[in-house]
Amino acid sequence: MIVVQNVKGTYDFIGKEQALRRKVQSILQEVFELYDFEGMDSTILNELELLTSKYAGGEEIQNEMYQLTDQGKRRLGLRYDLTIPFAKVIALNPGIEFPYKRYEMGKVFRDGPVKRGRLREFIQCDVDIVGMAGPVAEAELMQIAVEVFRRLDIPVTLRWNNRRFLGDILEVMGVPSDKRLSVMLTLDKLEKIGKEGVLLELIGKGLPAKVIQAMTELLEGGNPAFEDVSRAYGIQAKPGAQEVRSLQEIIRKLGLEPMCRFDPFLSRGLSFYTGTVYEIFDASRTFPSSLGGGGRYDAIIGQLIGREDLSYPTAGLSFGMESIMEMLKDRPVSVPVASAVIIPIGETVTECLRIAAALRSNGIRTRLDTTKRKLKKSLATASSDGIRYVLLLGEEEENLGKVRLKDMDKMTEMVVTLQEAISLISQEGSRSRGY
Repeated sequence: MIVVQNVKGTYDFIGKEQALRRKVQSILQEVFELYDFEGMDSTILNELELLTSKYAGGEEIQNEMYQLTDQGKRRLGLRYDLTIPFAKVIALNPGIEFPYKRYEMGKVFRDGPVKRGRLREFIQCDVDIVGMAGPVAEAELMQIAVEVFRRLDIPVTLRWNNRRFLGDILEVMGVPSDKRLSVMLTLDKLEKIGKEGVLLELIGKGLPAKVIQAMTELLEGGNPAFEDVSRAYGIQAKPGAQEVRSLQEIIRKLGLEPMCRFDPFLSRGLSFYTGTVYEIFDASRTFPSSLGGGGRYDAIIGQLIGREDLSYPTAGLSFGMESIMEMLKDRPVSVPVASAVIIPIGETVTECLRIAAALRSNGIRTRLDTTKRKLKKSLATASSDGIRYVLLLGEEEENLGKVRLKDMDKMTEMVVTLQEAISLISQEGSRSRGY
């Protein structure tokens, strides 16, 4: 006998949980489109060469990729994020007019460890801007993040930094160029493993003693302000520092400083980021995982098409659907219910199907009860499910060309034409929605 079960790290969603997921996605889509982002649906199945290219992400991501071979012996993989498939779309469509702003919500797959807020099959919700250099793109994406979580009623902190700026600090410290990316990724673990853990990992990289001493002093300084760090290392005039300063000024003018905080140690885990990076966390810190993140990645698209001389300045932001759901799972949510239910009395089910079609064509969510239970039980089910209107159709009503309409709230009953029933249900529905 087959054991019917879900693959570890995958889930089915029904009822109230699915209703809440749809509500969250609806809010995200509404905000994305409010900012004039265009929807996209990229391929789930991709050439393995694309997904494993040196431009596509770190070794950890590639180790977690689902790989397969089709009947034509082609090596393929399931997408593990929405960024590389998006870059592929831009590369394959040279006629796209820039700046191009897109959003996409879709499933991605990672064969990694399963924990709270992290699954093997999960939904990502991304927004990206191609063809816009400078801090304006990052600032607009930050605005989107703040607006989304305001609508979700989740207080958040968006921590941000600049990879160039951090790279300049490491250069002044004396970190060898071939180890800077590795050191950045270790610094990014500060929240998870603490100062001691970071220093131990850095020592294990064989860095010079003077570098370890400088890093210790920097970490002991807590979370220093940008001005203090840039002055201490004499990098005020470097491009990274200038980018930080420009974005910081925009953040201040937009009133985003309470939510968007500079963090000189943040670098994000993926190797393709080239400038600003940001990550979103629960402001109360009761939920440890990231709720979203992203940054600027200017090099990927040109590299993918073998034209590194072409400029494709790109910035993106990804919302972690599963982490957001963990934050919201205990909140009450109403599951959409039918406005009306039609109950055939006797052999009138065919006519009931016609009546149901008429109600639905008028935008009335309609249920057809074909259980053939006793009427009392059907009415009790409608009442318990919160369905206000019941349409009864027996042979007598069918011969008259009418229906028997019961209002379960007012406890009234009348025999009316189908059009009159549609009118009454539509009017009451409009009032209940506040129109």
